[in-house]
Amino acid sequence: MAKTKDTEAIDASTEEKIKNAARTVFQKKGYAATRTRDIAEEAGINLALLNYYFRSKEKLFEIIMFETIQDFIKDILSVYNDKNTNFEKKLEHWAVNYIDMCIKNPNVPMFILSEVRNRPEDLLNKIPARQLFTDSVFTMQFKEKVAAGEINEPNLLQFVINVIGLAIFPFIGQPFLSIIGGLNNDQFYQLMQERKKLIPVWIKKMFFTEKYQESNNFNEIYY
Repeated sequence: MAKTKDTEAIDASTEEKIKNAARTVFQKKGYAATRTRDIAEEAGINLALLNYYFRSKEKLFEIIMFETIQDFIKDILSVYNDKNTNFEKKLEHWAVNYIDMCIKNPNVPMFILSEVRNRPEDLLNKIPARQLFTDSVFTMQFKEKVAAGEINEPNLLQFVINVIGLAIFPFIGQPFLSIIGGLNNDQFYQLMQERKKLIPVWIKKMFFTEKYQESNNFNEIYY
């Protein structure tokens, strides 16, 4: 029997309710400790209904993570395609957005790492990441900086690897770093807030030429 518009609306509403509940539980407990029963209880539905919409915890987790990453990449693209902000301001936004995303969605870094290692093409086919390296205003501004002798590394990928690594690695290594640093969750997240300002400084010290740093009084501004 064909679905009516009302039935389709109910289906969409129920699916969204389940996904919202799953996001909440995954964030509280982490992927490994979460049971489908926990998600069903959070959503206020029975387990059979959850299984009807989503076959497994793994599938539900994958859908949520891909949607989260897609939304994040779209936000990043809106920043990097803004013609009214300069390259330095975009770099600052990058650090802030990556760290905020990891704080809000602590499962994302490990999910990305797993997908990059096991299914890189699948990940790239589902998120518009390549656009960051093709037609974005950010890429154009990077090339202009290189041509002007203000950035000493012409390979954009090397630049991006460092920014992403500085922002995401601490979240991947959080359990280890928290132990050796004697940090609770609040202290760890405070440390990450500090990195929002520090990462652009470190990147500029690594990649921006002495010519740029001298002309912008870089040392006087930050030290």
